Amino acid sequence: MRLYKIILITITILLIESIHAQQEPNYMLYRYTMNVLNPAYAGADGSDNLTTNYRNQWVNIEGSPETQSFFYSRTMNDKIGLGLSLVSDKVFVESQTSFNIDFSYKLQISREANLFLGLKAGGSTYNIDKGDLNNYGLQDDPVIGNIDSGFRPNFGAGAYLMHYKYFVSLSVPRILSSKRIDESEGRITQATQEAHIYLSGGYNFTISDNTEFRPSTMIRYVGGSPISVDLTGAFRFNDKFEVGVAYRTDEAFGGLLMVNALDWLDVGYAYEGSTRNEISNNSNGTHELFLRFYFKKQD
Repeated sequence: MRLYKIILITITILLIESIHAQQEPNYMLYRYTMNVLNPAYAGADGSDNLTTNYRNQWVNIEGSPETQSFFYSRTMNDKIGLGLSLVSDKVFVESQTSFNIDFSYKLQISREANLFLGLKAGGSTYNIDKGDLNNYGLQDDPVIGNIDSGFRPNFGAGAYLMHYKYFVSLSVPRILSSKRIDESEGRITQATQEAHIYLSGGYNFTISDNTEFRPSTMIRYVGGSPISVDLTGAFRFNDKFEVGVAYRTDEAFGGLLMVNALDWLDVGYAYEGSTRNEISNNSNGTHELFLRFYFKKQD
């Protein structure tokens, strides 16, 4: 009986995710994982660093999304930045691993503001675990055989406006569409993975000599689906410690913590809960872990 309930819940969640077009992973710590979303961010902060992020969504619900991200950013000179990203994403019976190279070019538009323009190139591999379909009580559908599970090329572009007080980011990290599977009433069908548009911005308000209030937002759009908006408010103390809360319009809320543990290491954690009863009653929330290692930091 419990297994049957889990299967029904999983199918319901997948249908909800299909409606909201969550084809790309979300990040509660989007302000610190900008490398994945916007190629223009490569080298924008003036540091050489390696970042890893692990996101386990809806813990205890079978087949829920799980994302591991790694990205390296390097400043080549005063104008050019390069980045490498590797993202492994698994949900239901699907798994996808993407690899991309980012290039950014800096344009100084004022004494205190720079505009970075970026390009992303790479691709992904895609796999469907057909044998795992039986675990969900779903039949193997012939349409799966028509889906290309080989290498899928990708191109992306973005712009990032950076000021010591604010930032604005606009990007389309995946321009080329590709085929993926979907599920409806126990039947596997074919769907198109559409391009996502990300618009983000934030401002740093000085409260005192050692305290800042840092509100920010992330807006996601994909054709034919509702716009998803993240609203985040965080306080940063002594340029070392940050704590905040967040709300997402597609029924999610959470909190985040960032610590500059050492001169060469940042550590972060975010928790995300859902206001959907079918999720909150059967999961222990979503957990996101973040580590950033600095090889060279901006003065």
